[in-house]
Order: sequence, then structure tokens, then C-alpha cells
Amino acid sequence: MNMKSKLNRLIHFPVTKILIGLIGVAIATVSVQSGAQAIAKHIPLNEDIKNLLVAVLAAIAASVTYFYLFRFYEKRNIEELSTTHFLRNSLTGFLIGFLILSFVILVMYFGKAYTILSINPASFLIPTLAIGISSAVFEEILFRGIIFRITEQKLGSVWALIISSSIFGFAHLANPNSTVFSAIAITIEAGLLLGAAYIYSKNLWLPIFIHFAWNFSEGGIYGAIISGNGLTKSLITSKISGSELLTGGTFGPENSLQAVILGLVSGIVFLWMANKQGKLVEPFWKQQKIDN
Repeated sequence: MNMKSKLNRLIHFPVTKILIGLIGVAIATVSVQSGAQAIAKHIPLNEDIKNLLVAVLAAIAASVTYFYLFRFYEKRNIEELSTTHFLRNSLTGFLIGFLILSFVILVMYFGKAYTILSINPASFLIPTLAIGISSAVFEEILFRGIIFRITEQKLGSVWALIISSSIFGFAHLANPNSTVFSAIAITIEAGLLLGAAYIYSKNLWLPIFIHFAWNFSEGGIYGAIISGNGLTKSLITSKISGSELLTGGTFGPENSLQAVILGLVSGIVFLWMANKQGKLVEPFWKQQKIDN
């Protein structure tokens, strides 16, 4: 094996591709975000609007970088960011994320753990809108577009789902008020759901909009803590108190039992539909047996 073929194998080794993808997208996104924030300081706009514009630019940077990096790297069309079924994927994703969080809050309400104190102006939605856009696009590109997708090519859908969900869940240990239980909860309810949504659709827009609607509903509409990060302005000012099993405690409703159950069930439904349509990918060792 000559040096050129060895280098080519190293460049296209899955771990190498994952690292290059993560670093490339992260550098581009952070650079655009930092530059936009520096420029925004000199623009006479409301601070919330500035943050929203910065978030949109950061999300665009992440998407464009991923698109062109992997189109060049893998010499293929980037079908996972195709807008062919954008409306269907975005509406379905938003509805799923919104309904899951609404039901989580409803369980808290009937359990006397959630009380509405006041309804605020619609402008109070803007801060969480910014957070939802940037985190949904950036994180889904990293965890589903890069880590899951590349791992799936070699290890198959099941192992890729386990690995990417675990990394996604335990990455949240860096968040304030996180615990091992909250990391496991995120792994099961969100990592599994978002990964399964990608397997089913083979398109990033579905998990992006589930992720966005989840965070936006949780913090922006219902006034709850998002992944331990504290409260922001919200449409509803609420009081949340009671058993941590019901409320999620200081990490937020994502840490609640009902969130884990709903996310798990939703993920299983997506996997069932994906399997029914033959979309689950076998690991390379099983593919080799089939070929032989």
C-alpha cells in the first residue's frame, strides 16, 4: 500500500471525518456568531432582536458550512438538507416537539406542580426563539448530521443511535444543574427521538424542528427551565413546584418521568416506521455477509 492510498484511507476514516466535520462546523459557527455580535453592538436595535439576528446568522453558518464541507469531502449531493419536503418535515417536526412538551406540562398542571401566574406580550417569545434556532440547527448538524450519519455508515443504525444518543445526553452534563439522571433522561427521550426521526426521514429538517419546538415551547411558551440553563422571558410566567419526578427539578421538565416516557415512545414509533420502510442500516459486518 503506497503513501497516497494510506493518506486517503486516513482522511476518509469515519473518526477522521467526524472530527473534521465537528471542528469545521464549530469554527465557522463560532466565528460568524462572534463577528455578528461585535457588529450588533453598534446597531441601534432592541437587544432581543440583535440576539435573534445573531442566532439566525449562526444557524445559517452551521448549515452552509456543513453543506459545502461534506459536498466537497464526500463528493455527493447533501440530501439530508434537501428542501424538497421542507414544509412537511418542518410542520411535522414542530407539531411533534410542541405536543410532547405541552403534554409534559399538562401532566405537571394536573399534578398541581404547574401554575400560570401571568400572560406576557408576544415579544417575550423572542429570546427563546433565538436560543431555539441556534441550538436546534447547530446541535442537530453536529449530533445527527455528523456523528450519527457517519457512524451509521459503518456500524449501522442501531449502534449509531446508541452512540450518538449517549454522546448527546452526556454532553448535557456540562449544563448547570445537570446530574447523571438528567444525562440519561436526555439520552433516552431526546437522543433516541431525534436520531430515530432522522433515520425515518433521512433528512435533518425533521429533527431540527422537533428540537426547536421542544426548546421553544418549554422555555418560550410555558416559562420552564431549558436543560438546566435557567429561565428566560416567556409568554407565560409560571410557578413550578413539587416532586422532581414530575417537574424535573432545577434541570427543568426534560428531567421529568413523563418527558422520558413520551420521548421514548415517540422514538420507538419512528423506529418502527423506519424499520417497516426498510430504512434501518445494517452494520458493515452484516452487509459483508449479505454480499458474500
